[in-house]
Order: sequence, then structure tokens, then C-alpha cells
Amino acid sequence: MAVVVVTDSSASLPAEHLHELDIAVVPLHVLIGDRAIREGVDPVDVDYATDTVTTSAASPGELRAVYEQGLARSGGDGVVAVHLSRQLSGTWEAGRQAVRDMDAADRVRLVDSLGAGLATGLPALAAARRARAGAPLDVVYDAAVAAAARARTFILVNRTEQLRRGGRLSTAAAFFGTELVTKPLLHIVEGRLELREKVRTRSKAYTKLIAAAVDAAGDDGAAVAVQHLGAEDAAHTIAGQLRERIPGIRELIVAEFGPALAVHLGLGAIGVLVIPGGCA
Repeated sequence: MAVVVVTDSSASLPAEHLHELDIAVVPLHVLIGDRAIREGVDPVDVDYATDTVTTSAASPGELRAVYEQGLARSGGDGVVAVHLSRQLSGTWEAGRQAVRDMDAADRVRLVDSLGAGLATGLPALAAARRARAGAPLDVVYDAAVAAAARARTFILVNRTEQLRRGGRLSTAAAFFGTELVTKPLLHIVEGRLELREKVRTRSKAYTKLIAAAVDAAGDDGAAVAVQHLGAEDAAHTIAGQLRERIPGIRELIVAEFGPALAVHLGLGAIGVLVIPGGCA
């Protein structure tokens, strides 16, 4: 048996990684009118521009069920659950409530990834690789925490109104995104989404996004991820430039944002994550 790693659907990990490393995924919820849709489980057809689409965290009951299944699969070795930032979602807190009610609470460790999307997925990947190698619970947990602490995330959005409306970004920062000629470049700082820079055109915004990621990656190899919503060509172009400019990239993942994040980011969003030193 081995420690089981759990994450939530915002992690955006490709299916092959989930299957290869046996990572369990708890779905977040996309709320369309009076319908609650489980991300990654139920079919989702979302108009990301409408005001009627929102999201909600996984419930303590849903999380507890997956944690208990993971404990059973691990033979008691334990579970490490890596969730998106508690500053951006109630999922981590719901996980804490779930663990509090479990008989084997001491065998479940929660990790706040301090990020979202693949900034959650890659720390989960780091933990799962240690688990597959037979590492004990503390080592698996430490691998996720260390990867999350090193991660640097940069996000380019067309407008910040959806983030402001959902409470993920301050009103002051959202104001800068209301200018039609301005492209807001955001970053995640200690789990919070903040305005990093205002850029006048999208081409210059891409240049700034790439430069920020290259600078954060350092010279000793890095894990890199590029995510997008309806901007696949741009995402692959950016990924190609990052591959050329970051020395010794250890892995590079390109993926689309899932609906639970896309609702807040809007069409055209591009995100870049780097973890210096990788997440092996």
C-alpha cells in the first residue's frame, strides 16, 4: 500500500497524470441558475459571460467520502489532500471540517496549495510521485508543501469584472481592468490574487507574462504549466517560447482552465505557472 493523494477538480491535471499516479479528484461545483454541476463529472455547457453562472466549493461530506476511500486504498498509510488556496475558495476549510469528523484524522494531511489550477495540480503531482516511490506520509506531505511554496503564478485576463464580481479580486484592482486599452496582468501572492501590472496591448501583455515566468523560473530547471480559456494557439505559442528561454525545463504541461476557474477568469485568459527546481 502507499499514501493516497487527493486533490480537487480545479487542479486541472491531465487525465493521464491522474491515472498514472492514482490521484483522487473531488469535484467542485458550477452553478447555472438552479442547477449544480459537478466539474469533471457532469456535462458542462457554460456561457462564461453571463452573470448567472457562479461556483461553489466541495462540501465537507463530499471531501470526507473521498478521504475515507483514500484511507481504505492506502491500507492506513494515509492521505495527503492538496486543495486550491483557502483565500480563493472554501474547499480547504471544508476539508478541515471533514477531517475533524473522521476517526483516523491523524492520517489525513491537508495542503493549501496557495494557488489554483495547475498551481494546485503540480504540488499534488509532486506528492503523488513521492507516494508512488513508497515515501511515508510526512515525506509525501512535505513534497506538496515545498512545491506549493516555490510556485509562482501569473495570469493575464481580458477584464477583471468577473473576478471582482466573484470576490476574488479587490474593487480597486478591478478598476484598472475597466479601461478597454488595458490588459491586467495578475499574480498570486500568498494565496491571494493581486494586480501585478497594467499593460496597454495584448502583445505587450504576452511579452510581460513570458518575462515574469522566465525570471521566476531561475536557472536550475523548473516545472512549467500554461493554462488558457479559449486561447489554445496563444497558449502553445507561449509554451514554445518558455521552452526556449527557460534552461533545463523538467516538464511542461499545457491545459485548459476547467469551468470552476473559467467562470471567474473569462474567455481569453492565459495563466503561466513555474516551480523552480521542478516537482519530481
